[in-house]
Amino acid sequence: MGLDDLLLLLGGLGSFLFGMKYMGDGLEASAGPKMSALMEKLTRTPIRGFLLGMLVTVAIQSSSATTVMVMGFINAGILTLAQGTGVIIGANIGTTITSVLIALDISAIAPFCIFAGAVAMLYCKKNLHKHIGQVVLGFGLLFQGLHTMSGAMGGLKDVPAFQSFITTAKNPVVGLLVGVVLCAVIQSSSAAVGVLQALASQGLMPLHFASFLICGINIGSSVPPFLSAINAKNNAKRAACVYFIYNVVGAIIFVPITIFTPFTQTIESITSVPMVQVSLCHIIFKVVTAVVLLPFTNTIVKLSYIFVPKKVHEDERRLLYIDKNLATSPNVMAAQVQKEVERMGQIARANFVRAAEGLLKNDVSQASFIRDQEDLIDYLKHSITEFLVQATRQELPAPVSLYVSRIFHVVSDIERIGDHSLNLLERTEMFVDRGLLYSAKAIDEIEAIYETDLYLFDRSIGAFRRQSLTDSEEGQLHDLEETVDMLVLQSQDNHVVRLRQHQCSTESGLVFDEVLNDLERIGDHSFNIAQAAKSGKPVRAI
Repeated sequence: MGLDDLLLLLGGLGSFLFGMKYMGDGLEASAGPKMSALMEKLTRTPIRGFLLGMLVTVAIQSSSATTVMVMGFINAGILTLAQGTGVIIGANIGTTITSVLIALDISAIAPFCIFAGAVAMLYCKKNLHKHIGQVVLGFGLLFQGLHTMSGAMGGLKDVPAFQSFITTAKNPVVGLLVGVVLCAVIQSSSAAVGVLQALASQGLMPLHFASFLICGINIGSSVPPFLSAINAKNNAKRAACVYFIYNVVGAIIFVPITIFTPFTQTIESITSVPMVQVSLCHIIFKVVTAVVLLPFTNTIVKLSYIFVPKKVHEDERRLLYIDKNLATSPNVMAAQVQKEVERMGQIARANFVRAAEGLLKNDVSQASFIRDQEDLIDYLKHSITEFLVQATRQELPAPVSLYVSRIFHVVSDIERIGDHSLNLLERTEMFVDRGLLYSAKAIDEIEAIYETDLYLFDRSIGAFRRQSLTDSEEGQLHDLEETVDMLVLQSQDNHVVRLRQHQCSTESGLVFDEVLNDLERIGDHSFNIAQAAKSGKPVRAI
């Protein structure tokens, strides 16, 4: 194998990988939003989730991408882990469509696809047509790259070391490890299986060894979900574990089958086309694993908790007062929402206190708990909003309808207070990491604003709880909000003086200014909560 063959191999591989990615991006751009909407609606049972996962992956051509999408929904509280598990299992079957397309070996029309796709992308005006052109262009590049890569691989027959390795390659552990590394590098199980098919087409990949590689490739496909889960919430991390468990169990099933049964000989008797043989092996791996594991969805979910244990406060991530499955009168529904929003407000208040007290003491010992509670606030915001959207689709009495419209804003304001509290924690972490300190005067100023904010928040939540705000009370709360603004302006002026007198560093000064901004915004959102109670009569459960 000469330098020319090596360059052709690399160029073909590059075209193949780019074509697959480009085609997948085009499919996702044209169908992705609809797939996301479907995923939110059609995952109530494992079977429906399974079918949907298969459909989505056929559309976007990547089980890893589907899994990452599912992790995003789980992270946002849109899907439960159990719902997501069904989708992930389905995604693993949907990804086999790529190997089927490659097995068809339609490289002859690849140049025309490249031409047609390029024309559509360059000259079509509608985005949908451009996305379709992108799919066709990616499809053509995929097969053109495969054709180039397969031709270049013919030179490997003349490399004694490679020929010797393939001839003696029977060790399943070696096959698994090579497959894991190959997929981890390429970052796509479909692409890695495509490389196997290209090798097989040149007689360079015995099916017996390819089956071990396929097991390793599927384990290696867990790398992208794990990378996406690094900064995700616990359930999203568990979803990545579910994907990993699925493929490890598949390998545990298929390695013994390949060693002790005539599995590969049976496939070879079905078809003599090497690319089709590899595709069939991949499909059988995925389908049999799915059939075995789908009835044990709940068990897989429990296994994921071994890798990512449940935290003490994780059970709080649920609605305590709203029952989505219980039909109630509009007034009862409003009362349930009221209680849930009050609960959300108290959680946000407690988190604000923890973050502010930590800032004043330069203490980050509560960081993990503050982040957990912020996750809970985000979950409640999403769940309450989703419930309210469903409620607005039915005919509501005028007072309840007005109440619901106000609640949307209240929930958003409480969630933003939670975000600013998290910002305060992050400012404190920055100070601790860099060994910075606030001046005594700066601490006094922050404490004064914080205490005013807290008083304003408590008064505002009180008005919201009563669903009543008199003109006099509104004036008092407005004065409090103005006091916060005035204190912030005074602190900013004092801060400039301290900088000039070298009483604090520029670095700490920049963080101090961001802290003041967060405290000011908390005051604004607190006053907004009170105003939401201004125009309505209390809604009572009847």
